[in-house]
Order: sequence, then C-alpha cells, then structure tokens
Amino acid sequence: MRRLQTSALPIIQCALAAGLAWWVATTVIGHHAPFFAPIAAVVSLGLSLGARLRRSFELVAGVTVGIGIGDLIISGIGSGPWQISLVVVLAMSVAVLLNSGPIFSMQAGNSAVLVATLIPPGGSGGPDRMIDALVGGLVGIAVVAIIPTHPVRRARKDAASILGTASEVLQLVADGLVANDPDPIVKALQKARATQGAIDGLRSNLLGGREISRISPLYWNSRPRLERLMATADPIDNAMRNIRVLARRSLTLVRDDEILDPRLVAQVERLSKAVEVLKDMILAEPGEQPDQAEAARVLRSVAKELKPAIVENAGLSSTVVFAQIRSLVVDLLQVAGMKRISSIATLPPTVPHPAYEPDH
Repeated sequence: MRRLQTSALPIIQCALAAGLAWWVATTVIGHHAPFFAPIAAVVSLGLSLGARLRRSFELVAGVTVGIGIGDLIISGIGSGPWQISLVVVLAMSVAVLLNSGPIFSMQAGNSAVLVATLIPPGGSGGPDRMIDALVGGLVGIAVVAIIPTHPVRRARKDAASILGTASEVLQLVADGLVANDPDPIVKALQKARATQGAIDGLRSNLLGGREISRISPLYWNSRPRLERLMATADPIDNAMRNIRVLARRSLTLVRDDEILDPRLVAQVERLSKAVEVLKDMILAEPGEQPDQAEAARVLRSVAKELKPAIVENAGLSSTVVFAQIRSLVVDLLQVAGMKRISSIATLPPTVPHPAYEPDH
C-alpha cells in the first residue's frame, strides 16, 4: 500500500497520457489504429520520475532508426528468419553507436522487427508509427507539465529518510561501543549497507524534479530550493560511505577489546543527535526551524570537540574511528549548506601546519 501510494500520481499520469495519445492520434491526426501512441506515452513516463524527457527523445529516435533501417533492408532482401536477425543487428548497432540509452536501442530493434514482420516495406506504416511515437512522447511531456508531481517533495523525503537511518546507525554504533557489544554494531552495519538503493532513488528523483521544474510553469519558482537539495546528494552519499567504514572499524575495535576513550563515544552519540537536526532541516518548509544555519551550528559544536587528544596513545581502530567521524562531520556540514573548505576549517588541526587554516 505504501508503494502504491508513492506511485499513485505517476500511474495516473501514465493512464491519462495513454488515453490522450490515442485520442490525438485517432481524432486529430486520423490514424486508424495508432497502437504505438499510447505505448510511447506510457514508456516515456513510467513510474520513475527521472530522465522522462530523455526517455521520450530516445523512444522517438529509436523508432525512427528502426523503421528507417528495417524499411531499407527488408525492401531489398525480403522477410524471413535471417532477415529479421540481420535488421535487428543493424538497427540496434546503429542505435548504440549514436546513443548509449537503453530505450533508444530497444526501440530501434523492436521497430525493425515490426517492419520485417507486420508493416509492408515502403508503405505508410513506418512513417505513421514514427508520428505515433512522437505524439505519445509529446503528450507524455504535456501531462507532466499540466499535472506535475512536486519537484522537491519526494526527493526531500528520500534525503530525510537516509539521514534518519544515518542517525539510527550512529546511535547503534555508540550503544555497541559503550556496552563493548558487537551485536548493535552488526545491526548498524546492516542498516548502513541497505541505504544504497535509497541514495540511488534520491538521485533519480532529483533529476526528475529538475525536469518538472523546467517544463511545468506551476513549479518554476521551486528551482532555487531544488538546486539546494541537489547540492546535498553527493555529501549524503559520501556521509553514508563514511558511516559504513566507521561501523566496520568500530566492530573491529569491540571484537579486539581495544581500549577506547569515553569522549570518543560521546562524540558519536552527539553526532547522531546532530544528524537528527539535519534531517529536520531537510523536511522544514522555507522560513521554518531548524534552518541551514541552525543545523550547521549544531554540527560545528561537535566538530570543535574532535581534538587529537581524544585518541592520544590509542590503538589503530580508535584512530580510524576518530578520522571517520571527522570526515563525516565535513560531509554533514556540506549537507547543511557549507562549502567543503569551510567545513574542514571547523575541525581542530591534527598537524602543526594544516592545509586549511582552522576558523577557531
């Protein structure tokens, strides 16, 4: 039911686009059975918000290449098993050479097969099908512009969900370190590893949101907010990678029964709570708290305590955990809107002459 709720609007968009594409192709253009118009509309939209414009262009281009090559070859050599194989090889090879998109090459192959089996070479079926594909793609784009999904909302929920998981993982790691128990850290590592699909979904929804903000007048004013959210994708991805390393090394630390400074565990717990503030910042509407400044303030309060003295005379695993926390803070400060160099400068120096002068 949750999946259905999430996909409800894309499903409605596909259904409406399919019906409109059929109506335009039959009533406006006058084609007898334009079966490919609704198919093209549904394929170009799909349930994924990302790269819809690209899918539409790839679909129309693939049909054009497939019809053109199929019509040219079949007119000269006739139709049969080996002829079908030949036109599919040629059409898909040309499509791959022209473009790396999977829809482009698949539609080129499908269209070549259609010419070789159903559409008489040299007839009107080929051009009609190209027109139907164009109609379906354009109607799909029009439906997205008229009935758009919100360009920011879905990606914002994705980002907040990932940050919520990050906070849970950090707290589990802290629990395992306090109790010297590997079980919570194993659970934390499993949770952290399971976030890659959500990160990929975030990137896809951000690309889809950018398309919507470009083609739908209703959401032109959302572009600045979307750009700010897009700037968080790489830091969030990097943060989760650092958290995975942090969890793995913490697991080694506990299993080796390495002595750990309690101050280091305290910073892990504080960082978990700071990530919760960051998650609330992502979900907050413009003008609401916490904003970027508040999230950055909380993270800076963690950063200033990450001094080398915490791991003085410590073992290898403790030192790695310390380094990963520092790297993680830099990633999270970038999510809060700070530049990377400014984020690094919030950390206490670990060498006499750091590359970036500390800001405190």
